[in-house]
Amino acid sequence: MSGGATVIAIVAIAVGLPVTLAMIAEVAKRYIGFKERKLELMADRTAERAAQYAAHVERLEQRMRVLERIATDKGVDLAAQIETLRGDPVLAQIADEELN
Repeated sequence: MSGGATVIAIVAIAVGLPVTLAMIAEVAKRYIGFKERKLELMADRTAERAAQYAAHVERLEQRMRVLERIATDKGVDLAAQIETLRGDPVLAQIADEELN
């Protein structure tokens, strides 16, 4: 290789290598940002589902408490309370309050 060709090769490597590394670093940074955003969205979705499940469990627990009271309270007309619970949820809540 002649002296001029060697200088050109060295300059090409000296300029090309940092540019290539900078491009690779930018691609890696964007990829990591994309993955972070994806994880944030997944965490938000998971938290929302957990809140929905917690609310659902709370409603089921409330219903279970009412049914336990009905089943264990011998002095109350069982059929009337069951019919009340089948109707409007507001009536069920009133029946629940009457038991307390």
